[in-house]
Amino acid sequence: MALLAGALALPAGAQAAFPERPITLVVPTAAGGGNDGMARVVAQKMSALLGRTVIVENKAGANGAIAAEYVARAAPDGHTILFGYIATHGMNPALQKLRYDPITQFEPIGMVCYSPTLMVINPRVPATTVAEFVALTRANPGAYNYASAGNGTAPHFSAEMFKLESGAQMAHVPYRGSAPALNDTMANQTQVMFPSLFASSAHVKSGKLRALALAGPKRSPLLPGVPTLQEAGVEGVEITQWYALFAPAKTPRAVIGQLNSALNQALADKQVAQRIEAQGAVVDSSTPEALALTVRQEIAKWRGVVHRAQLSAD
Repeated sequence: MALLAGALALPAGAQAAFPERPITLVVPTAAGGGNDGMARVVAQKMSALLGRTVIVENKAGANGAIAAEYVARAAPDGHTILFGYIATHGMNPALQKLRYDPITQFEPIGMVCYSPTLMVINPRVPATTVAEFVALTRANPGAYNYASAGNGTAPHFSAEMFKLESGAQMAHVPYRGSAPALNDTMANQTQVMFPSLFASSAHVKSGKLRALALAGPKRSPLLPGVPTLQEAGVEGVEITQWYALFAPAKTPRAVIGQLNSALNQALADKQVAQRIEAQGAVVDSSTPEALALTVRQEIAKWRGVVHRAQLSAD
């Protein structure tokens, strides 16, 4: 423990050791969703490594913008950080003007993991393949609704890209996070959703949802019988959802370095990796610099999708 403390200590001459108090890890979605589950696994291990409790605080709403704004305005000392993801630092900023800048108002800490997107339907829907589902929506306009975790989130973009490429007819019902959206899909209030594999695999295995396809480049070993959308005849819909940690802009580089070191050590722990990967995500650590490049590339990519699909925040 002494060696670890030394490895994570600030350089000589720093005014105060970090962390001085508990760290708050703000999650931009409701408790019980995929983001929340991953954040709690990571927070528990980072608490042990940093010698201070890492508290998970859920601030759902505005498709992640409430949490992102909160962290962007927090003191830049490393004690308030964000469990950001593809919506807060990629899709939502590409869709609309927000009250935070995902590039200038944050210091990237490091990537956590990524998870493919899964197309699921309520088991009462009389379809067992993508083609059958698309035919149902075309034959019954207005009868099928898709749930999303909110405008500008991966389930929203995935469904709209799916509609564009397949010709499916379905209306959008946005929710405040993936957990309530999944709950209503399981209750047949909505009929289809495109959540992350991490958030939905347990519900598929329990029979509460039926998986039709993966919106990714290859099949998952967790659901080997589920084809990709490309295999199912729908081209151009590949969405990998990623998750990462961010601090407010101007957080000292030494503190960012400590947080990155603790995060990467946590992800290198076999039990942590197994808990994340057992649900369908893949651990993917990085440097702060690599994450900064990913954010810039993602925003540019999704701006192109917004233009092509003529998406809006309304």
